[in-house]
Amino acid sequence: MLGRRLYALAFLEHGTRRLHITGVTAHPTQEWTTQQARNLAADLGHRMESLRFLLRDRDGKYGQTFDTVFQADDLQVIKSAPQAPRMNAHCERVIGTLRREVLDHILILGEVHARQVLAAYEDHYNRHRPHQARDQLPPEAQQHPTAVHDLDTRRLHRTCILGGLINEYRYAA
Repeated sequence: MLGRRLYALAFLEHGTRRLHITGVTAHPTQEWTTQQARNLAADLGHRMESLRFLLRDRDGKYGQTFDTVFQADDLQVIKSAPQAPRMNAHCERVIGTLRREVLDHILILGEVHARQVLAAYEDHYNRHRPHQARDQLPPEAQQHPTAVHDLDTRRLHRTCILGGLINEYRYAA
């Protein structure tokens, strides 16, 4: 299995910067991407109502059935211009971040391992990683944690993610 190319399908909510990695496969097809779209729509449930459009590239893996999944929830599907990655700059940026922070440092052993690594990173990205566009808040945070004025009374707690590749820090209760 080593040396085989794997593909992951990622969705990024523009307003919140929330990342959704829906699947990993060695052979992406229109049927596979459509199923991933259905899975995302089911996972988001009523939150789909707050979304207005889906920006995607023109890859042949996204067919009319893929678009129909989102159009059924009243999302407008917009296709980016050919060979224009800057039209989807936010998603391109998160893919680059994912590569730099994780995939360049871990030897992926197969689809199952890729799913585990990407799920751990997705959780870190959405719950802990600060985002400049959100005033240094993670996508799932509503407000900044309360400020600690007496640092001597609070202990810092470190959580290792992906074997220590990423570290998360919090004040212990």
